[in-house]
Amino acid sequence: MATATAITHIANLVTNDPSLASAVGAPGAGPLGLIQDAAVVIEDDRIAWVGETSQAPATDNRIDAAGRAVIPGFVDSHSHLVFAGDRTEEFNARMSGRQYTAGGIRTTVAATRAASGNVLHANAGRYVHEALRQGTTTMEIKSGYGLTVEDEARTLAIAAAHTDEVTYLGAHIVAPEFADDPAGYVDLVTGPMLDACAPHARWVDVFCEKGAFDGDQARAVLTAGAARGLIPRVHANQLSYGPGVQLAVELGAASADHCTHLTDADVDALANSDTVATLLPGCEFSTRAQYPDARRLLSAGATVALSPDCNPGSSFTSSMAFCVAVAVREMGMTPDEAVWSATAGGAAALRRSDVGRIAPGARADLVLLDAPSHVHLAYRPGVPLAAAVWRRGDLVTDLV
Repeated sequence: MATATAITHIANLVTNDPSLASAVGAPGAGPLGLIQDAAVVIEDDRIAWVGETSQAPATDNRIDAAGRAVIPGFVDSHSHLVFAGDRTEEFNARMSGRQYTAGGIRTTVAATRAASGNVLHANAGRYVHEALRQGTTTMEIKSGYGLTVEDEARTLAIAAAHTDEVTYLGAHIVAPEFADDPAGYVDLVTGPMLDACAPHARWVDVFCEKGAFDGDQARAVLTAGAARGLIPRVHANQLSYGPGVQLAVELGAASADHCTHLTDADVDALANSDTVATLLPGCEFSTRAQYPDARRLLSAGATVALSPDCNPGSSFTSSMAFCVAVAVREMGMTPDEAVWSATAGGAAALRRSDVGRIAPGARADLVLLDAPSHVHLAYRPGVPLAAAVWRRGDLVTDLV
């Protein structure tokens, strides 16, 4: 018989299921599906029951939330965690006035190629655990710092040891060896490299940007990946206006990521598609660049996700809570919208329905906040509010 645990006396429960809020008499709770004085029952790795504490069924174990809030585990749909080296000097120089360009990736490529598999595996595990302690229970991980057939394949194999959400990003930049032959590198990415990498990945991605890959090259990469069963996602419109967003929508990509420089046509395309606009405020914070306009996308009806974009060059943070605070302060989002985008929005970007919500049948990924409301994630920026984290029903941090 399954062992059941009830978490009771939750002051403010974010379910991301509006039907649950209305079922307990909380109309108008919006997409967060808020329940006050709530309880959640976990059986094995799933949510078995959600409702008011007064109606909670008897269980083997009981944990008193003591008037604190609970949210779904954060869903991070964009990260670059398999790498070696450090780009402190680049960051320091950039903060002194040098503009960020795509070329900085080559520094990490050299360090990653030189590192052993054990070092790369340990580094990735450290960053995954760092994010988990802060409430991130689902994480996508990309390749992109190997750029040879062998190095991309081993990067993806390492990523697959840490997550099911693995993305082939051989088209991060043109490999240094192909600087004078970008077409040759695209042939490699869509041929032998894809053959070696497709078995390890679920997704295919491309950095469609000046200094990386143009629209035609990006199309070739994404269509080749799709032909091998990989689902497209696109680094789109980060540094300038370009074809990335339109290409993502045309090809049915799960997400267009960055979305900083958008035309009205780009916004309309996203709003009238299933492609999620994933916004990565850590990049703009770390590069002193223009923030994406989340309000514009939300007002148009686009689905928006948030992610830290943890990587060693342009956004070396794993904190989703930090991104929630920045999105509220700098990008026009309300606290409710930012929390939804960091949970259910990330799940949508990964085309997952089992995470990013707290509802019967969903995976038991929860974060107990040391605060009475999810709003404190934006209200108390920089404060470590994750008092406890459950992943797949297991308490994976100490209960504070």
